Amino acid sequence: MIILKSPRELKIMARAGKITAQAHSVVKDAIRQGISTKELDKLVEAFLLKAGAKPAFKGYNGFPASICSSINNQVVHGIPSEKVILREGDILSVDIGAIVDGYMGDAAVTYPVGKVSQQAAQLIDVTQQALMAGIGKAVSGNRLSDISAAVQQHAEVHGFSVVRDYVGHGIGQQMHEEPQIPNFGRPGFGPRLSAGMVFAIEPMVNAGSYHVKTLADGWTVVTKDGELSAHFEHTVALTSEGPWILTSLDQ
Repeated sequence: MIILKSPRELKIMARAGKITAQAHSVVKDAIRQGISTKELDKLVEAFLLKAGAKPAFKGYNGFPASICSSINNQVVHGIPSEKVILREGDILSVDIGAIVDGYMGDAAVTYPVGKVSQQAAQLIDVTQQALMAGIGKAVSGNRLSDISAAVQQHAEVHGFSVVRDYVGHGIGQQMHEEPQIPNFGRPGFGPRLSAGMVFAIEPMVNAGSYHVKTLADGWTVVTKDGELSAHFEHTVALTSEGPWILTSLDQ
């Protein structure tokens, strides 16, 4: 069942979303060659707590950190570590979740570290564009798979592939609510969209094939072929006036 949010709930989720967006600003300012992903995790956790939010990921199903930090061929769920030091040319997906008054905000951005390869830069751009294409279909009256199809089409027309093992999701008082939102599929299928739904839309796009595997730590997902992967995500509310990006600084 897809849980519709009231105007009061959306206001709370907008606060959680804005704090999540502000936490990404902290990351953007801090990313540089020589910093560890563990240091980024500490910066985000300190910011969230000071802002009156709780880190949504820390302890979630046993996850040990406040951010997911996935570097280069890591797709999602990378664990921050003092041993992972950013270098020029790396790309780093940072996924952040915040809880405010029991409601969630969830957003991911893939950041370049210094000057990156042309392929890496294009992968980042196309993945972000795919996210916005999907958000553009988050409109009352559309079908759920219209979002999925828009993401897939944009990624594949540029020669990239979308991960199929992991999906976007509904979000509210729980991090993962119904429905699941694949990043691939044909348009015109699934539940009819309506105002009050809130989705975490999150394309994961690979430079090579879409096949992935999970490392021995039980969390970190990587591309099977070792090629680069990028990940972008916004928390989006459906309203009578169109999609409202809750995890935006200028919401």
